[in-house]
Amino acid sequence: MPIATVNPANGETLKTYEAMGEEELERRLQLAEATFRTYRTTAFAERARLLNRAADLLDEDAPEIARVMTTEMGKPVKQARAEAAKCAKAMRWYAERAEGLLADEEPAEPDVTDSGGSRALVRYRPLGPVLAVMPWNFPLWQVVRFAAPALMAGNVGLLKHASNVPQTALYLEDLFHRAGFPEGCFQTLLIGSGAVDDILRDDRVKAATLTGSEPAGRAVAATSGQMVKKTVLELGGSDPFVVMPSADVDRAAEVAVTARVQNNGQSCIAAKRFIVHTDVYDRFAERFAEGMRALKVGDPLEEETEVGPLASESGRDDLEELVDDARRGGATALCGGERPQGPGWYYPPTVLAGVTREMRIHREEAFGPVATLYRAGDLDEAVLLANDSPFGLSSNVWTRDEAEVDRFVRDLEAGGVFVNGMTASHPAFPFGGVKRSGYGRELSGHGIREFCNITTVWHGA
Repeated sequence: MPIATVNPANGETLKTYEAMGEEELERRLQLAEATFRTYRTTAFAERARLLNRAADLLDEDAPEIARVMTTEMGKPVKQARAEAAKCAKAMRWYAERAEGLLADEEPAEPDVTDSGGSRALVRYRPLGPVLAVMPWNFPLWQVVRFAAPALMAGNVGLLKHASNVPQTALYLEDLFHRAGFPEGCFQTLLIGSGAVDDILRDDRVKAATLTGSEPAGRAVAATSGQMVKKTVLELGGSDPFVVMPSADVDRAAEVAVTARVQNNGQSCIAAKRFIVHTDVYDRFAERFAEGMRALKVGDPLEEETEVGPLASESGRDDLEELVDDARRGGATALCGGERPQGPGWYYPPTVLAGVTREMRIHREEAFGPVATLYRAGDLDEAVLLANDSPFGLSSNVWTRDEAEVDRFVRDLEAGGVFVNGMTASHPAFPFGGVKRSGYGRELSGHGIREFCNITTVWHGA
């Protein structure tokens, strides 16, 4: 795949870039290693000052970088501005809290005399250069949720971004440079996916984090396993959205629309499988389809647009194949379901009813504004349907029955359970999944500690 900005609204190639050669990559790896030796000793107050400055610059740049993101991957420009604001907020969150999150910890049992010592503690120390392999769908947020905690912990970052968002990738390196971070603290590597393996095998790279497809995650995990390097993987998702009879059905249907089509439906944590109790199924389905049908699809640079094009032609083709396969198997489109004519990689908001286990869309992630509807006879069937997926990233549950809430939290196979609301990421909440959605956690104190050497310090008597 070429490293290029291709406008998904019309297919026009706007900018292309040459991949970095071996000499430049070597220079950057040397720089990362050298910078880490000194940056790791900086005080938390200095790191916080730099990260707060980056947040201020990002706020100033938000209108411009939002248009770049929209032009590169098609998200509605209002959502792009919101993404930039969220990144600045996360930077400030970690700037304020990192020192506390990484403070020395005393053992739960204070008496260490049995081990012959007088004192013991746990200290969190940075690992070194961390490679981040990041996707195009949230081209700022996915990177910042790694970079902010990593830099505050004293690590340095190497970014291999998706090849269709090179301008955003270069902007991020420039942002941290303008904020005053030492040269080498955060570098963008303009390389293709084929170059990742060699970088992972380099001894100067101490760990890796990847957000992306399952095949990409398997490749990074395999190489990192051979090299015995720490990894965090956030892979695909096909999150269930369960609606029970006690729920506010109208509100659930309204939120379901946003939960499915945020970022043009190209979000790992977007609700994708809508599992509705039979007592309220017809009412929910009608309102949900109405809401999806009413969305304004169009030029993502226009303020009123709610759904723009998919990021790539191949992504649109893959989504269309899933829908066509389901319809051949007997599924019914309550709205959408047909590729529109004209330029750009658009696909309409679509609701499929009558989906069965034999259809590909039941097992695979639909990365676009396509929702699947399921009817559940009772809570047990709802749980079975929700868990009948190779993925386990997050989940959404709508009920006013606390006993049902407890049951869903106990039994759903997912990294998150959001009750009477849609899944969202926030700096304060750990984020990650189970099963084929990956392992490890981003964000919160759990995320900042993922790339730390958790060091036991013991003092003799």
